[in-house]
Amino acid sequence: MNELLRTNDQVLISFVQALLGEAGIGHAVVDTHMSIVEGSLGVLPQRVLVSEEDLIRAQRVLREAGIEHSETK
Repeated sequence: MNELLRTNDQVLISFVQALLGEAGIGHAVVDTHMSIVEGSLGVLPQRVLVSEEDLIRAQRVLREAGIEHSETK
């Protein structure tokens, strides 16, 4: 699995999950529980992972949705 996105923005994560799901791209959100453990202060970012085979297509989906910022890989 390759990191597609790392962010503290829960709304962005939800949006990215919806985009990837609509495109039929399997993904996983990790470090969710670490955020809870540290007290939900938003200090530890969550990561969205996709398979190596889907990485380029997933990056394109995000670009086409206007998601291009320092948090994307």
